Amino acid sequence: MEVHSRSRRDGRVHSGDRGVLPLLDARPGGPAEHFGGRLRRRHPAAVFFAALLAGFALLATISIALGLLVTDVLLQTGGLAHTDESAVKSLVAERTPFLTDASEVGSTVGGAPLLPILVGAIALVCALLRKWRIAAFVVFGLVIESATYRVTSLVVPRDRPHVHRLEDLPVDASYPSGHTAAAFVVYIGIALLITSRFHSRTLRIAVWAMALLIPVFVALARMYRGMHHPLDVAGGLVVGIGALLVLLLACRAAGAAQAARSSSATRFTPSRLAEPVA
Repeated sequence: MEVHSRSRRDGRVHSGDRGVLPLLDARPGGPAEHFGGRLRRRHPAAVFFAALLAGFALLATISIALGLLVTDVLLQTGGLAHTDESAVKSLVAERTPFLTDASEVGSTVGGAPLLPILVGAIALVCALLRKWRIAAFVVFGLVIESATYRVTSLVVPRDRPHVHRLEDLPVDASYPSGHTAAAFVVYIGIALLITSRFHSRTLRIAVWAMALLIPVFVALARMYRGMHHPLDVAGGLVVGIGALLVLLLACRAAGAAQAARSSSATRFTPSRLAEPVA
């Protein structure tokens, strides 16, 4: 039976799982290795969910705090509220049939049902290939983003821009932009996975160009459609970045826990059968 081993190639802690990308390996001495090491007696899946929940709690707290800072402090001083609203009105003033159709495309690529279908398809393929951490990274990135968005929008209500809106959604759920956050998590997350595996310069440039342009396109589309202010988009960006960091921590901690368990197991496994004495 093959026994997974713990190694530190390229400055990372490897669990020995075949097919796991370097992106999901913990850095020696980093927070993920410490977290996984403290829970090494637990199953890696339990370590993953423990890190996930801890990360979500921290991210939700930060997102809510930033939201309250925006709504209760920044927008109440100076002319920032007027500037935030005027930016959306400027986009609305430039509406044309073509741009309106383009904005609908932008909203579609940054929301449901496209993103859940895309994420589900990638996760299904990874599950069939038994690449569990990659599947978890893709699926739970969107889960953490969505949960953080919901909690924040409930605790920090903000009216949407006072313009003609092209979608019928709750008027007090402007902060943060869930579409921007979701687009960032999914497309940047996929780019991280691809560029962690393939090192072709041309491919990396193309992948990153697409991954960075799509969230920008989505953010502009949401403002054009009168659904969010620029500060809402910035809040969505924070949620997206935070969700990716939480998933990196959770996946790496699970890998570090698996490596620690495997290392402990090898100490009790004889390297070879005892040879008979001649």
